[in-house]
Amino acid sequence: MSKKLQSVKLYCDGGCRGNPGPGAIGVLLLDAGGRELELHAARLPGTTTNNRAEYAALIEGLKRAARYTDGEVACQMDSQLVIQQMNGRWRVRDPQLQELHREAQRATEAFRRVTFRHVNRTDPDIVRVDHALNAAFDAR
Repeated sequence: MSKKLQSVKLYCDGGCRGNPGPGAIGVLLLDAGGRELELHAARLPGTTTNNRAEYAALIEGLKRAARYTDGEVACQMDSQLVIQQMNGRWRVRDPQLQELHREAQRATEAFRRVTFRHVNRTDPDIVRVDHALNAAFDAR
Protein backbone atom coordinates (compact mmCIF):
# COMPACT_ATOMS: atom_id res chain seq x y z
CA MET A 1 0.00 0.00 0.00
CA SER A 2 1.61 3.23 -1.13
CA LYS A 3 -0.50 5.85 0.65
CA LYS A 4 -1.25 5.43 4.33
CA LEU A 5 -4.76 5.99 5.61
CA GLN A 6 -5.52 8.52 8.34
CA SER A 7 -7.32 5.93 10.44
CA VAL A 8 -8.44 2.32 10.57
CA LYS A 9 -10.85 0.30 12.67
CA LEU A 10 -9.46 -2.87 14.20
CA TYR A 11 -11.63 -5.72 15.46
CA CYS A 12 -9.80 -8.62 17.03
CA ASP A 13 -10.64 -11.75 18.95
CA GLY A 14 -8.74 -14.66 20.36
CA GLY A 15 -9.89 -17.90 21.86
CA CYS A 16 -8.94 -21.39 22.81
CA ARG A 17 -10.68 -24.72 22.99
CA GLY A 18 -10.24 -25.78 26.54
CA ASN A 19 -8.57 -23.33 28.87
CA PRO A 20 -5.70 -23.90 28.41
CA GLY A 21 -5.87 -25.55 25.04
CA PRO A 22 -5.20 -24.97 21.34
CA GLY A 23 -5.79 -21.35 20.37
CA ALA A 24 -6.61 -19.18 17.39
CA ILE A 25 -6.84 -15.49 16.58
CA GLY A 26 -8.94 -13.38 14.24
CA VAL A 27 -8.30 -9.84 13.01
CA LEU A 28 -10.51 -7.57 10.89
CA LEU A 29 -9.28 -4.21 9.60
CA LEU A 30 -11.69 -1.67 8.12
CA ASP A 31 -11.10 1.75 6.64
CA ALA A 32 -12.89 4.79 8.06
CA GLY A 33 -15.81 4.15 5.70
CA GLY A 34 -16.24 0.59 6.95
CA ARG A 35 -14.76 -1.15 3.90
CA GLU A 36 -12.78 -4.29 4.62
CA LEU A 37 -9.04 -3.93 4.26
CA GLU A 38 -8.10 -7.32 5.61
CA LEU A 39 -9.56 -10.34 7.41
CA HIS A 40 -6.97 -12.64 8.95
CA ALA A 41 -7.29 -15.73 11.12
CA ALA A 42 -4.71 -18.25 12.26
CA ARG A 43 -4.13 -21.01 14.76
CA LEU A 44 -1.66 -20.30 17.52
CA PRO A 45 1.21 -22.70 18.13
CA GLY A 46 1.09 -24.93 21.20
CA THR A 47 -1.28 -24.45 24.08
CA THR A 48 -2.63 -21.13 25.32
CA THR A 49 -5.33 -19.57 27.48
CA ASN A 50 -8.26 -17.40 26.41
CA ASN A 51 -6.59 -14.25 27.76
CA ARG A 52 -3.24 -14.95 26.09
CA ALA A 53 -5.07 -15.63 22.80
CA GLU A 54 -6.92 -12.30 23.14
CA TYR A 55 -3.61 -10.47 23.58
CA ALA A 56 -2.07 -12.39 20.66
CA ALA A 57 -4.96 -11.24 18.47
CA LEU A 58 -4.49 -7.62 19.56
CA ILE A 59 -0.74 -7.71 18.90
CA GLU A 60 -1.21 -9.28 15.46
CA GLY A 61 -3.97 -6.78 14.68
CA LEU A 62 -1.80 -3.80 15.60
CA LYS A 63 1.07 -5.14 13.49
CA ARG A 64 -1.27 -5.54 10.54
CA ALA A 65 -2.83 -2.11 11.12
CA ALA A 66 0.63 -0.54 10.75
CA ARG A 67 0.58 -1.62 7.09
CA TYR A 68 -2.34 0.74 6.50
CA THR A 69 -1.84 3.68 8.86
CA ASP A 70 0.48 5.44 11.25
CA GLY A 71 -2.41 7.68 12.31
CA GLU A 72 -5.36 6.54 14.38
CA VAL A 73 -6.46 3.02 15.23
CA ALA A 74 -9.83 2.40 16.88
CA CYS A 75 -9.55 -1.04 18.42
CA GLN A 76 -12.66 -2.99 19.40
CA MET A 77 -12.63 -6.27 21.31
CA ASP A 78 -15.09 -8.32 23.29
CA SER A 79 -12.42 -9.01 25.95
CA GLN A 80 -13.23 -6.76 28.88
CA LEU A 81 -9.93 -7.80 30.52
CA VAL A 82 -7.70 -6.75 27.62
CA ILE A 83 -9.59 -3.50 26.99
CA GLN A 84 -9.51 -2.46 30.65
CA GLN A 85 -5.82 -3.37 30.96
CA MET A 86 -4.88 -1.52 27.76
CA ASN A 87 -6.82 1.51 28.97
CA GLY A 88 -4.91 1.35 32.29
CA ARG A 89 -8.02 0.79 34.38
CA TRP A 90 -7.11 -2.72 35.54
CA ARG A 91 -3.72 -3.98 36.71
CA VAL A 92 -2.00 -6.79 34.84
CA ARG A 93 -1.17 -9.33 37.54
CA ASP A 94 -0.38 -12.48 35.57
CA PRO A 95 3.35 -12.55 34.59
CA GLN A 96 2.64 -14.05 31.14
CA LEU A 97 0.01 -11.40 30.45
CA GLN A 98 2.40 -8.69 31.67
CA GLU A 99 4.82 -9.54 28.85
CA LEU A 100 2.00 -9.65 26.27
CA HIS A 101 0.67 -6.33 27.62
CA ARG A 102 4.11 -4.75 27.21
CA GLU A 103 4.32 -6.11 23.66
CA ALA A 104 0.89 -4.68 22.84
CA GLN A 105 1.88 -1.31 24.31
CA ARG A 106 5.05 -1.30 22.19
CA ALA A 107 2.94 -2.04 19.11
CA THR A 108 0.79 1.04 19.79
CA GLU A 109 3.88 3.25 19.46
CA ALA A 110 3.63 2.90 15.66
CA PHE A 111 0.53 5.12 15.69
CA ARG A 112 -0.35 8.67 16.55
CA ARG A 113 -3.37 7.51 18.58
CA VAL A 114 -4.91 4.18 19.58
CA THR A 115 -8.22 3.84 21.37
CA PHE A 116 -9.56 0.70 22.99
CA ARG A 117 -13.28 0.04 23.31
CA HIS A 118 -15.15 -2.96 24.61
CA VAL A 119 -17.93 -4.23 22.34
CA ASN A 120 -20.45 -6.95 22.94
CA ARG A 121 -19.72 -10.33 21.39
CA THR A 122 -22.89 -9.87 19.31
CA ASP A 123 -21.33 -6.90 17.46
CA PRO A 124 -21.54 -7.87 13.76
CA ASP A 125 -17.84 -7.25 13.11
CA ILE A 126 -16.76 -9.23 16.18
CA VAL A 127 -19.07 -12.04 15.02
CA ARG A 128 -17.22 -12.04 11.65
CA VAL A 129 -13.87 -12.23 13.41
CA ASP A 130 -15.12 -15.01 15.70
CA HIS A 131 -16.32 -17.01 12.67
CA ALA A 132 -12.93 -16.54 11.01
CA LEU A 133 -10.98 -17.74 14.04
CA ASN A 134 -13.28 -20.73 14.42
CA ALA A 135 -12.67 -21.57 10.76
CA ALA A 136 -8.93 -21.43 11.51
CA PHE A 137 -9.50 -23.87 14.38
CA ASP A 138 -11.36 -26.24 12.08
CA ALA A 139 -8.88 -26.07 9.17
CA ARG A 140 -6.33 -28.84 9.32
